[in-house]
Amino acid sequence: MLEHLSSLPTQMDYKGQKLAEQMFQGIILFSAIVGFIYGYVAEQFGWTVYIVMAGFAFSCLLTLPPWPIYRRHPLKWLPVQDSCTEDKKPGDRKIKRHAKNN
Repeated sequence: MLEHLSSLPTQMDYKGQKLAEQMFQGIILFSAIVGFIYGYVAEQFGWTVYIVMAGFAFSCLLTLPPWPIYRRHPLKWLPVQDSCTEDKKPGDRKIKRHAKNN
């Protein structure tokens, strides 16, 4: 069973994060406005809280998992470069000196 969990994607790209944040805020704002209006008309503050909590749960369901819509723009990483740091001796490195502020 753990093999199936490790194969699930867990990342989002930057544009996907921006989209998820905008959707989250929009759903919360919409549910708050609808909840306030309905609670005001029904004269029950509890309904306002329930509607906002339902909007929060719905927005979490839409934005927290890394759905494929949030992974459309993957980052292109640079190829790995071989560094020859093992071949150099510690005395071969250049020492960086900072200029003194007078």
